[in-house]
Amino acid sequence: MPRNKDLKRLVRSRMKKTGEAYTAARAQITRKTRRRTADSTRAAAAPRLTTSTTSGPAEYAGLAGMSDAAIREKTGKTWARWVDVLDGHGAVKMSHRDVARLLYDTYKVDGWWAQMVTVGYERIKGLRAKGQRMDGSYEASKSRTFNVPVTTLFEAWADPTLRKRWLDDVSVTVRTATAPRSLRLGWPDRTVVAVWFEAKGKGKSSVALAHSKLPDRATADRMKKQWSERLDALGEMLVERS
Repeated sequence: MPRNKDLKRLVRSRMKKTGEAYTAARAQITRKTRRRTADSTRAAAAPRLTTSTTSGPAEYAGLAGMSDAAIREKTGKTWARWVDVLDGHGAVKMSHRDVARLLYDTYKVDGWWAQMVTVGYERIKGLRAKGQRMDGSYEASKSRTFNVPVTTLFEAWADPTLRKRWLDDVSVTVRTATAPRSLRLGWPDRTVVAVWFEAKGKGKSSVALAHSKLPDRATADRMKKQWSERLDALGEMLVERS
């Protein structure tokens, strides 16, 4: 492992090249150093061709706010792999929308998970705090699985009469709708709610939402609690209608 002064110098040099935050740059440097040390030790002990799988830095999952296991299951890659891939595209200097579009178009990552990988990458790179968007605003996200087909779940959101039954009569505007995959809602305070739907098999489906353009963390925390309550009400309505 480099000495303390040498390590700081290497970290600062990487920060200038990649635009990473100190923590992310340090994680990359120390990971590469540990890998070289481990490779040298293995080579000295057994000079034969070997293969190994190296997981990403432990810091990545914590910074991103989602485990390596979950992101690998849904997207096929760990956080370390996504960081390498997106760094290769220069994503640290791209807009949030462009990174998500890259993931969706080039790597076939589904809409909700393209957003999650983009957000996680931005957190790892120190471009946003947890819950904060690139423009400085905040967002609240929630997801829930229900024992209904995805078409039924989508209808509960898209149909104004059904939506009022569980959304506490909040007057929203449907900006875009792609049945039965996604909705984009305009909230009365001019914030925005993006909603994604996914069939889970055996009559189950899930909904995931991101309520964005919130002014501060306190508002985001409050809205996250409210959405948890509204999803509870949605579940009760779906049971009544089944």
